[in-house]
Amino acid sequence: MILQALIGYYDRRARSASSDIPPFGFSREKIRYALVLSPDGHLVQVKDLRANIEGRIAPKEMVVPQATKRAVNIEPNFCWDNTGYVLGKDNKDKDDRAKEAFQSFRELHQLIGRSLNDAGYHALLEFLGSWEPDKTTEVIDCLGSEGARWEDVAGQNVVFQIDGEMMYIHEKEEVRNAWVQYWWEKKSGIAAECLVTHEYGDVERLHPAIKGVYGGHTAGSDLISFNLAAFESYGKEQSFNAPLSRRAAFSYTTALNDLLRFGSRNRVVIADTSVVFWTERDSPVEGFLGMIFDPADDSADDAQLRLFLESIRDGKMPEQYQSDGDVRFYVLGLSPNAKRLAVRFWHVTTVEKLFKCVGQHFYDFRIISQYENSPECPGLWRLLVQTAVQEDSKNIVPHLATGVMHSILTGGPYPVNLLSAVLGRIRANGDINYFRAGLIKAYLVRRARLFNQPTLEVGMALDRQSVNVAYRLGRLFAVLERAQQDAVPGANATIKDRYYSAASVTPRTVFPQLLRLTQHHIGKSDYGAVREREIAEIMDAVQEFPAHLPLEEQGLFAVGYYHQRQSFYTKTQETKEVAS
Repeated sequence: MILQALIGYYDRRARSASSDIPPFGFSREKIRYALVLSPDGHLVQVKDLRANIEGRIAPKEMVVPQATKRAVNIEPNFCWDNTGYVLGKDNKDKDDRAKEAFQSFRELHQLIGRSLNDAGYHALLEFLGSWEPDKTTEVIDCLGSEGARWEDVAGQNVVFQIDGEMMYIHEKEEVRNAWVQYWWEKKSGIAAECLVTHEYGDVERLHPAIKGVYGGHTAGSDLISFNLAAFESYGKEQSFNAPLSRRAAFSYTTALNDLLRFGSRNRVVIADTSVVFWTERDSPVEGFLGMIFDPADDSADDAQLRLFLESIRDGKMPEQYQSDGDVRFYVLGLSPNAKRLAVRFWHVTTVEKLFKCVGQHFYDFRIISQYENSPECPGLWRLLVQTAVQEDSKNIVPHLATGVMHSILTGGPYPVNLLSAVLGRIRANGDINYFRAGLIKAYLVRRARLFNQPTLEVGMALDRQSVNVAYRLGRLFAVLERAQQDAVPGANATIKDRYYSAASVTPRTVFPQLLRLTQHHIGKSDYGAVREREIAEIMDAVQEFPAHLPLEEQGLFAVGYYHQRQSFYTKTQETKEVAS
């Protein structure tokens, strides 16, 4: 199903006139320099193709004849490659191997294009025929008028261009046609039925590499490969064990590389998982999931996106997307595993169901905000860092991240370790902020709804009618802390810093002592009577302090504390508004 969906995506993109997805036989590669040749085949310039993108010097992404798959073998690319193949010299101090690679590069071009009637290609053949690898360093340094010295060029990918022409040699129509014919005619010699297209014919031996997966191998990784006898069956080696035609192998790998490319709006990285998503047909929804989950961009603050999120949160299908409700929506999570890729999850849904699930997530998250600018629909990254040490995205537990994302996409329960992770961070640094309280609230209300556990119900803001003991104890702890702050304003440490962890886990060991201490604070405070009434109101539903609170009740304790604390600020604001 994954391969069929990817091939469908490629076919859809390839049919579009405005698409830049590589056609059959081509791939998008990073090119850094162009070797400019004179019409008689002499190297006259080394042109720097790199550009400054967001403060860093980046190579140019260019559609070139498809890259060959190499390990220790020598296998040249057509009309482009690194300097070891193109010039017979690189920065690896293996001159004999580089000369062998150059000879292979020259023979390939003579084989494919000897009969071509193109002046530019003939200049390339002249260049390859007369070039001396031993003089490479000297010649490049001599031509480096744009600052491209040999140490810059060595080992980098280069293409060819004729002096005075705008087009690169590999972009010429006759050269492209010659390459495509050669590419189609390459045979593995093994015929079988393609598992995707069901056409009988030649099977692709090695599938093109997948690049762009976070943490993956720089040369690319494989989604389908068999390199050990233990993985083989019926004596079928390499990709013959999962037969795909050349067209199918090219289509799914090109589609995946296009989705994973730098700057793609169809890709986000959550912890160690690269997530790509696409629709069955053209739809403006295709990029919205990226803006919702994008860990590098707080796009949820954008006005248009905020309106969209608020709409789906309230259970409404935005008018502009109603015609796309039945369009299939695909989500694929990949993570690296040595030279291979592991499929972390694969989810197929429709746009309408996706909107409902994402909207339900934000609805469950809703909680009274801590500040006026607190985002009502925060991105997934802002939530997940609340579970990480030092709130660093590098410390997000991978399985937790994928579990939360899967819950959001399917509407299922959040992973159990989400609650323990958030409570663990609260106990570690005592920070019960808007995001953490919202996450705990979302976990509890979703669990209450899905598993019919009404005792876990909790609202957006302070619920004075709730008689849940854990919730009330959280409120009580907030009042006791406030009483201390009233009596000792500006104290360096409050009872929260010393007692929150024990109070939320083993209330019986802490609260009697805190209540005795609070009597001292009430006696010193101007608002002592107010705090005394609040304590009495809360304690009205608490018959005894529990010896221990289970994990979910610890979550209720945290939400009760957050609600009660926010009510203090709300009251203060209301008082100021009345006074003004």
